[in-house]
Amino acid sequence: MRIRVVLVFALVTLFASCSEDVLPKPKAQLRLEYPENSYQRVTSGCPYVIEISQNSQIEFTENCWAQIHYPTLNATMHITYREVEDDLNAILKEVEKLTYEHTIKADNIPYAIPYENDVKKVFGKIMNVEGDVASNLQFHVTDSVKNVLYGSLYFNVKPNYDSILPAIKYIEKDIRNLVESVEWKN
Repeated sequence: MRIRVVLVFALVTLFASCSEDVLPKPKAQLRLEYPENSYQRVTSGCPYVIEISQNSQIEFTENCWAQIHYPTLNATMHITYREVEDDLNAILKEVEKLTYEHTIKADNIPYAIPYENDVKKVFGKIMNVEGDVASNLQFHVTDSVKNVLYGSLYFNVKPNYDSILPAIKYIEKDIRNLVESVEWKN
């Protein structure tokens, strides 16, 4: 009799424990929320006017170079201005060379977004570089005659593409707006 009770108890326990699959808890995912993009027009003594995010701060140097700081994202956009002196092709080759130097560490350079505005005389590209590289976003714009403006985004951390991708996508909108807002003063 005891054996039957123990056997019945063992069978009931065995069937009752198999009713649900035990699943491990999924890994938690980081959820990042960024503020809405709003922009402010920046006019300086330089030959260009741009719009930057109100979540950033800009700092100009004497030669009209600039740094746009994103303090909450620990990132900086370095912008270089060059006046064209019959060497536009050389300048543009140099700018594109800087982008393609990242191919050593890049996983991919999936696209370059062209930009053309005939009315404002602004022509350029935004380049995206995927992978653990120093700068994942670069851009350049020119009026094809006198001015070239180009920039690169850097994060103040060791490159880890998967970790900084949400911030890259957020700042990419700001770069698109910057490129679309360029106006030449001369």
